[in-house]
Amino acid sequence: MLIVDALRDGGAPIHPQFFDEAGHRAALQYARGALRGGLPPEQLLHYREYGSGLAGHPEKELLDCIDFSSGRLGHAAGHVNGVALASPKQAVVMFGSDGSQMEGNNAEAARLAVANNLNVKWIIDDNNVTIAGYPDRYLPGFDLERTLEGHGFAVFPADGEDTRALLVAIVGALQHDGPAAVLCRRAMGPGIPQLEGTPQLHDVITLEAAREYLAARGHDRALALLDEIEGGPVAPPPELLGSGASGACRKQFGASLAGVLAGLSPDERQQVRAFDSDLEGSVGLTVVREQFPECFTSGGVQERGNLLAAAGFGSQPGCQGVFATFSAFLEMVISEITMSRLNEVDLLCHFSHAGVDAMSDNTCHFGLNNFFADNYVDGGAPTALYFPADVHQMDAVVRRVFPEPGLRFIFSNRSKLPEILDAAGAPLHGDGYEFEPGRDEIVREGDAGWIVSYGDMLHRCLHIVETLRTEGVSVGLVNKPTLNVVDEKMLVRLGASPFILVVESLNRRTGLGIRYGSWLLERGFAPRYGHMGTTRPGNCGQAEQIAHQRLAPADVEARVRELLTA
Repeated sequence: MLIVDALRDGGAPIHPQFFDEAGHRAALQYARGALRGGLPPEQLLHYREYGSGLAGHPEKELLDCIDFSSGRLGHAAGHVNGVALASPKQAVVMFGSDGSQMEGNNAEAARLAVANNLNVKWIIDDNNVTIAGYPDRYLPGFDLERTLEGHGFAVFPADGEDTRALLVAIVGALQHDGPAAVLCRRAMGPGIPQLEGTPQLHDVITLEAAREYLAARGHDRALALLDEIEGGPVAPPPELLGSGASGACRKQFGASLAGVLAGLSPDERQQVRAFDSDLEGSVGLTVVREQFPECFTSGGVQERGNLLAAAGFGSQPGCQGVFATFSAFLEMVISEITMSRLNEVDLLCHFSHAGVDAMSDNTCHFGLNNFFADNYVDGGAPTALYFPADVHQMDAVVRRVFPEPGLRFIFSNRSKLPEILDAAGAPLHGDGYEFEPGRDEIVREGDAGWIVSYGDMLHRCLHIVETLRTEGVSVGLVNKPTLNVVDEKMLVRLGASPFILVVESLNRRTGLGIRYGSWLLERGFAPRYGHMGTTRPGNCGQAEQIAHQRLAPADVEARVRELLTA
């Protein structure tokens, strides 16, 4: 980055905007902004803090010094082609990584760049590390140099830690007539104790490793600052009525799937295959890989191809494909979902990181449009969308729907969710609970009106219901774990009530709320109606994201009180 900026500042015809397609490394834009006077250097200490503008992935609408919003791999190279076509007298530089180069979009962009001899220069961090491991182990045969040369790029390999060699390679690429790539061969995190060259360097690192690194270099002030931050006050999590111990539903998905596999014979397990897109730890599949490696495929950063492979596996008699990634990336595989449905496959999908809760990576990683998966016509093959409210319900959902045919989608959050407790204080979805697809579930009875919710908003709504009960106001609460199926009996019951409020953290424009009101009207019901969901771009932070969307318990309670008095 410094070399490219220096060459540009020295008069080289290089486009002024900074394009970076890598993962969290793209946060280099923040350091560049500080170096070039775009933001105060001390602001860098507030990375990911609410309101700081320094999201986990840079976003243009948060800071003026950001040239390119990143966060979804494979979305920069094609963009850069367009910039190059619009700026034919300048070289357009894109910073990339070997992980992001796995995306199919990059192959398409490379072919277009070569076909039009575009003046694009890719500078790629080729460090052989992604979140899930080492590409040369889980994706043998993927050779970035041969791949780019096959597309027609001129390739300039260099030692990424040798600045002189790097300068020579970058100058060579800039002088080349047409598309060129510099491959920076290096270990990730050189010199960081215990972590150099390991996947543990993805984004944040441990305090222990940071202290050892800083101490070895004599950065006493930085060490003191770490101690000051660590020793600062930590606000306790709010106590919500009706909530028990917390657990990670996204991890429970994998644990439950492993439990299902454990109950199968070895021959039966051969007919199940889970495909990971470099996020196994985040989506719960690590336990499957560790316990049943014969049922696991590490497919790299290739969501579209991996979903189709899982679907193809599930198209064969008696076979079940499993696919998992983040909910934000569901938008990347809509066409693949449609064609898989037309091919009548048996495919179980887990999309974690739904909604906005604890999403410090910000808007690019918000999982908002999960209902896009339910994109077929009424008369076609059914599609089921499930969003469990706690780890117990996740376990029940996975075990119940695993043997079902067709496409099934299970959603979870990044944040941990507390147990939903019954009126006696026991887990509502604990011993004796059986999940029934398509059936809405009453969490609390009520006669003044009803809240309908699911997933990460259910426990927040339960707190409101319990709070109102202390005032003698009886508002009911319904959990709708099957999102896209009408429970006719429940709809009749709720439709006769004074009001209904749908509360969710998915996109208010595409979520349950816009459907539930239509279902009521189609059946002749017209209670007072409202729906709440995500309505704003993110503003960094973690727990603050829910409040930023005006979905905190106090916000929902205020809306309930409005409906009570309307």
